[in-house]
Amino acid sequence: MIRFNKRTILNKAGIPAVCLSAIILFGSFTPDKKNFDIAKNLEIFNALMKELNMFYVDTINSEKVITKGINSMLGSLDPYTNYIPESEKEDFRFMTTGEYGGIGSLIVYRDSDTYISEPYEGMPAQIAGLKPGDKIIKIDGTPTHGLKSDKVSEMLKGTANTVVIVTVERPDVKEPITKEIIRKKIQMNAVPYYGIVGDKTGYIYLSNFTDKAAGEVKDALLDLKKNQQIESLVLDLRGNPGGILEEAVQIVNYFVPKGEEVLSTRGKIKQWDRTYKTTQEPIDTEIPLVVLVNSGSASASEIVSGALQDLDRAVIIGERTYGKGLVQSTRTLPYNGTLKVTTAKYYIPSGRLIQAIDYSHRNPDGSVGRIPDSLTTAFKTANGRIVRDGGGIKPDIEVEKENPANICFYLVNDLIIFDYANRYAAKHPTIAPIGEFKLTDEDYNDFKEFVKSKDFKYDRQSDKVLNELRKVAQFEGYLDEASEEFKALENKLSHNLDKDLKTFRKDIEELLTIEIVKRYYHQKGEIRQSLRKDEDLDKALEILNNKAAYDKILNINQNLKSKK
Repeated sequence: MIRFNKRTILNKAGIPAVCLSAIILFGSFTPDKKNFDIAKNLEIFNALMKELNMFYVDTINSEKVITKGINSMLGSLDPYTNYIPESEKEDFRFMTTGEYGGIGSLIVYRDSDTYISEPYEGMPAQIAGLKPGDKIIKIDGTPTHGLKSDKVSEMLKGTANTVVIVTVERPDVKEPITKEIIRKKIQMNAVPYYGIVGDKTGYIYLSNFTDKAAGEVKDALLDLKKNQQIESLVLDLRGNPGGILEEAVQIVNYFVPKGEEVLSTRGKIKQWDRTYKTTQEPIDTEIPLVVLVNSGSASASEIVSGALQDLDRAVIIGERTYGKGLVQSTRTLPYNGTLKVTTAKYYIPSGRLIQAIDYSHRNPDGSVGRIPDSLTTAFKTANGRIVRDGGGIKPDIEVEKENPANICFYLVNDLIIFDYANRYAAKHPTIAPIGEFKLTDEDYNDFKEFVKSKDFKYDRQSDKVLNELRKVAQFEGYLDEASEEFKALENKLSHNLDKDLKTFRKDIEELLTIEIVKRYYHQKGEIRQSLRKDEDLDKALEILNNKAAYDKILNINQNLKSKK
């Protein structure tokens, strides 16, 4: 008696091999259109790649082409569903742990070379004497000119306790400098700075949600309470892109009672749906709390700020957050690859989803847009305040800020301020403490001369608008008639570097001071200096110093009356 298994029967039916595999993978042989479409397109892709490999006029880098196809496919879904090949696993691990093996320095790429940008305090690069502005010319004897910064970064990284030999050129130093550096395990702190602002207000800056974020916030909070006797707290999540969801839940737990719901996740696989509640006794449920956010606060940052807002536990100040309400999980792929895939959406305590973009409904051209406010739904916080879904976390107090002058962007982007700070540090072995250091008129005049020596050019919005207007006038036939007016306006808007450096001195000087302070006091000094002129922080201190205003925002007194 002959016995046939499923594969034998299907082969007898003449099913192609790839379709056969898909049928076995997705279920029994049924006229299921979705499964058939998957099998058909896999077969087409397989055949197409074979034909290209055999007949395309030039040699094809199959790994590069297929990876590009994979990334394009995933990119059509959402920005957070990604393929991570084995070669990029270390970078992915760094995102979740903040750890890597290397010399501990930021680098920057310019004009086909890579430069040391910021050696981290106490790390091998700084201990070895590398400085911002050093141009890396060799690593272990291999020239680096022309190599992209990601390749240079890869060469600098390695197993802890191994040696890497770095050769650099330093401005105003004739001969190259060679340093033998012992790599170590670099741990990037999730809380790079905490301290006191105002009289009795604690401040904690949380830069990301790695697997150590909650522990670092806890240590900072306990230290501020025990040794500084703080009476209020500011938690700064500005620019924090998020990270591990569980760390966010734990941080919320420090400020709200055990058993409170922080969020729930819902996806296609119902068995994976989950509700996250606080599981520990809190540290402090009474301390007045402000959370600072901006458009760069996303994901786990929005869980913390959104949950604390929904539970009426903190006043949220700043700008509307990014609006990422999607949860990713990782799946193992062949050849040590990883798929980071969006598996669920998350909902904060009021029941709202704060996802700002619906990637499942794209425009005909493939683009997506934010959900308009008119289509959002109202929800209520614990104290009955109205909050809305569909567009990130809207702060309780939105702080309007003046846009920085256009020249400031280019002075930073073209590394003019970076270069001058390096030159300043080379000429000044020490500077005054933070809070006392100030650029003199002589310093600023020296900076202006430095800018001019660099033949600095920058775009002006007025020039762009004028050029666009000129094109429209020409198209509509008015340019000849209005030529004199255009010339007069062009003269009025002419590029005047001296004037702009004088007009926007206040903004430029602030950026320059922060960059110079970083040369002497590193990342902590940079943060402390930037907090000296911080509109969000000023507003936070104003609210925390006014109990009536704080209670009114959170509807605290009204809620107490309704409970009586």
